[in-house]
Amino acid sequence: MSTTEAEYISLSTALREVIPLMNLLSELRDNVDQNIITLPTLHCKLFEDNSGAYELATTPKMRPRTKHINVKYHHFRAYVDKKWISVKKVASEHQLADIFTKPLASAFFIRLRDIIMQTPNIAADQADEGV
Repeated sequence: MSTTEAEYISLSTALREVIPLMNLLSELRDNVDQNIITLPTLHCKLFEDNSGAYELATTPKMRPRTKHINVKYHHFRAYVDKKWISVKKVASEHQLADIFTKPLASAFFIRLRDIIMQTPNIAADQADEGV
């Protein structure tokens, strides 16, 4: 299985959890008295580092190398078209989810861990001080 297919199926699977919640929130928003409160706008941002999966998600056209991907994985494209969901391109070195999905070099793992934990990198601080 290609990485494009795997990443695209992961996007689809994640959105199977998010879209029903967005629909529920939209229904609640539509039934609230708008004179009482200011209603938020519903929007979901996805971050994708695989160029192929990004293209599949944002440009709905048939491609010879991806026509085998089942239609059941394209369910979220309507929400992308309606601008409820936006797929953002992110560089692999900034993809925080990689810490959970693949083996990483220790320096890269530590950098992502520190970003997620919002803690400074002690080793980098010591290197700056010449320790």
